[in-house]
Amino acid sequence: MKPKHIAIIMDGNGRWAKLKGLPRKEGHKEGANSVESAVQTALEEGIKVLSLYAFSTENWARPKMEIAYLMQLLADTLSKFTENKYKDVKLVFSGRRKGLPSMILNKLDKVIEATKNHKKLTLNLCLNYGARQEITDAVNKIIAQGKTNIKESDIEKNLYQNLPVPDLIIRTSGEERLSNFLLWQAAYSEFYFTKTLWPDFKEKDLLKAIAEYNKRDRRFGKRK
Repeated sequence: MKPKHIAIIMDGNGRWAKLKGLPRKEGHKEGANSVESAVQTALEEGIKVLSLYAFSTENWARPKMEIAYLMQLLADTLSKFTENKYKDVKLVFSGRRKGLPSMILNKLDKVIEATKNHKKLTLNLCLNYGARQEITDAVNKIIAQGKTNIKESDIEKNLYQNLPVPDLIIRTSGEERLSNFLLWQAAYSEFYFTKTLWPDFKEKDLLKAIAEYNKRDRRFGKRK
């Protein structure tokens, strides 16, 4: 059975550029092409939710010029999801709005509104996102509601998005850690690590990850 929800830690843009003797921005630019490839493949394969770790709360520590380029590239990429070829993609956003440039917030809001009735694939863009921050924000929401006896279900209802938990989490570039991504939701996710750098991660690579997932025996803590 194919995964319903795939989440991807898109890693390796800088290393890809360095290996080719190119500026880092060229790695990010090619990485944006891989985003479009992943979305298109997810659509074709009938995946219901695709979560992409686009920019973490820790990424603000990068050089200002790189951040400015990333934000502009993000704005340009977001615009593409109102094109007809993505008419089946619904965009949602996970992360903190505070700290994001108004240009990005305005673009996000427009695309989210324009795609809200699309049904085939939900694209969950994790932007200015950190899993610890998400859990902290959820708990603070619950406290603000006046609840004191907090249950797991309360936290789940107050996460950034009410989505199915990820069946498969992919990380590119050879690193094997979550890096503060979907810590609550990943309790029983399957993991797939590949040395392929994100700019080189295309359709065949995502299909390979899905095929590997289909070999897994998921028991969710139960004995068979």
